[in-house]
Amino acid sequence: MFEGLSEKLDRAFKVLKGQGHISEINVAETMKEVRKALLDADVSYKIAKQFTDDVKQKALGQNVLTAISPSQLMVKIVHDELTALMGGDKTDINTKGSPAVILMAGLQGSGKTTFSAKLANYLKTKKGKQVLLTACDVYRPAAIDQLKVLGAQIEVEVYSEPENKNPVAIAKNAIKHAKEKGIGVVVVDTAGRLAVDEQMMDEIGRIRDAITPEEILFVVDSMTGQDAVNTAKAFNDKLNFDGVVLTKLDGDTRGGAALTIRAVVDKPIKFVGLGEKMDALDIFYPTRMADRILGMGDIVSLVERAQEQYNEEEARKLQQKIAKDQFNFDDFMSQIKQIKKMGNVKDLVSMLPGVGKMMKDIDIDDNAFKSIEAIIQSMTPQERQNPVILNGSRRKRIAMGSGTDIQEVNRLIKQFDETRKVMKMMTTGGGKGLMKMAGKMKNAKKR
Repeated sequence: MFEGLSEKLDRAFKVLKGQGHISEINVAETMKEVRKALLDADVSYKIAKQFTDDVKQKALGQNVLTAISPSQLMVKIVHDELTALMGGDKTDINTKGSPAVILMAGLQGSGKTTFSAKLANYLKTKKGKQVLLTACDVYRPAAIDQLKVLGAQIEVEVYSEPENKNPVAIAKNAIKHAKEKGIGVVVVDTAGRLAVDEQMMDEIGRIRDAITPEEILFVVDSMTGQDAVNTAKAFNDKLNFDGVVLTKLDGDTRGGAALTIRAVVDKPIKFVGLGEKMDALDIFYPTRMADRILGMGDIVSLVERAQEQYNEEEARKLQQKIAKDQFNFDDFMSQIKQIKKMGNVKDLVSMLPGVGKMMKDIDIDDNAFKSIEAIIQSMTPQERQNPVILNGSRRKRIAMGSGTDIQEVNRLIKQFDETRKVMKMMTTGGGKGLMKMAGKMKNAKKR
């Protein structure tokens, strides 16, 4: 995400490299490039100008600290201003109520239905809530069926009345149903249109008045750029919503909506969608997003994703196996599965500081592990548990069974041997230090 904006901002900061102090001339030149980068990212001229004026005012007159170059100081100022522009701090969702009612609003195609299921999954798995999904889109063909399919995937009940064409009545009945069953949260998926119109706004307003939700979330496709911001303003004028959800952020190389929507409607971005999978949902942290835009990575989010897949007992057993040099291909396969659960591979790589910039032109397929898995699955249980017995004839059979060639099999076995040596070294020495460092970084960010 934001590849275009990140690249242009990086070029803008190069103007200051090699300068001994920050002057009005070199700041003005840098701000001209930053403003151009923001406009190219589909940020409105008014906000782009205000942003660069604020940065310029803070930059002028500041002396360069010892061992800090002007470009580094400017990056820090821009980082702080980007964070403020996007809201400053993260904002939690309100789930207080019996039940807590969360109303979804947005245009057709924005990803409301998919997000409704993602949110239900998030509240269920991360917050321990019992959730009821409610199908109030009575117009779009197969909208109810889509929500039911998604609900089945995450094992969450979906309330619907297929013969009822009154969304207000459906929403009220769903809340009554939730109270009777003791369900804590009701997520109401509503209808959208291809464009803002009076009929849609009137309907969503009547639903809001009838069910008095604890939260109204406006769901918007971030790839529509400035149109997303204009649509958000129209919905906010009618509904006075509580927060914004940006979907399809993984496909947005510009970032205009994420940067300006808070400034226009003065409502926080609460969640971002990063794919179609039900767990592809992140809380929006303005400071972490600013890190990523400026190519600093997002190591804290990476550590958090890893910890979500981290089972302390399994990790302890794995550590013992590594220390005894018993790590095998079954363990290797298990680690691959955990990495895949963490999300899109390219997105994970981009969280590493400095790596995202290097990987921008490299296409990392989500099926990057497919051939590795095929090779390991073509091994017998004995071969997976005892890699040392993998002689030439066994490797040839594995290559044929996995649809790969002998060179790929040899390469994987060599990489596995090298990985095992490194893991043993880390377990006996530096591994604990690495985990401590990651934990400290996470705690420091919280403070």
